[in-house]
Amino acid sequence: MSNLTSSDLGAIYPKPSARVIAKSRSSIDRHAHRFIAMSPFCVLATSGADGSVDASPRGGNPGFVRVDRPSRLMMPDRAGNNRLDSFRNIVGGNGLVHLLFFVPGIDEVLRVGGKGAVTAEPELMASMVEFGRPPRAVLCIDVNEVYFHCGKAAMRSRLWSNEARIDRSSFPSIGEINHEQTSVGVPESQDAIEAIYKEQL
Repeated sequence: MSNLTSSDLGAIYPKPSARVIAKSRSSIDRHAHRFIAMSPFCVLATSGADGSVDASPRGGNPGFVRVDRPSRLMMPDRAGNNRLDSFRNIVGGNGLVHLLFFVPGIDEVLRVGGKGAVTAEPELMASMVEFGRPPRAVLCIDVNEVYFHCGKAAMRSRLWSNEARIDRSSFPSIGEINHEQTSVGVPESQDAIEAIYKEQL
């Protein structure tokens, strides 16, 4: 297999339109603000000092990521697997982050880039109580790039289509997968996993 060069890419793909280039903003406008307020789910991407890259899902009630001002977002960090890959990248690397925000039923995706810092300031965390408890820390992002991706990827994947949903029983639980891969712990059923999830939200 031969790898394409930058010149090859230029020959295969047409240049982006002027509108595609111009849509990138340096701060959060009213449309991005409303989209973030509607979003219950996003993906956080970070890069480490060693060049490694991490992407992790984040979720909460719609608007769980707070728009502090047009140039700043605040994301509460809830219970997870405690690997802290994203946060270790941020505090130990260049701090650059990107977010992809999703709103169920809307095919377009909002992309936000900037520089992140992690805080455990008590008053801020106390203001972000959700699911009965404050976050463990808060990611503050100084925004420098904002734009909407078109909806073609979601349309191709039928992401929000009820007809595309699978029966959960057709795939093993994460507890069963983890047990098979690691031989650590017990192979929890899907019902047991969901009960654990609800306790730890």
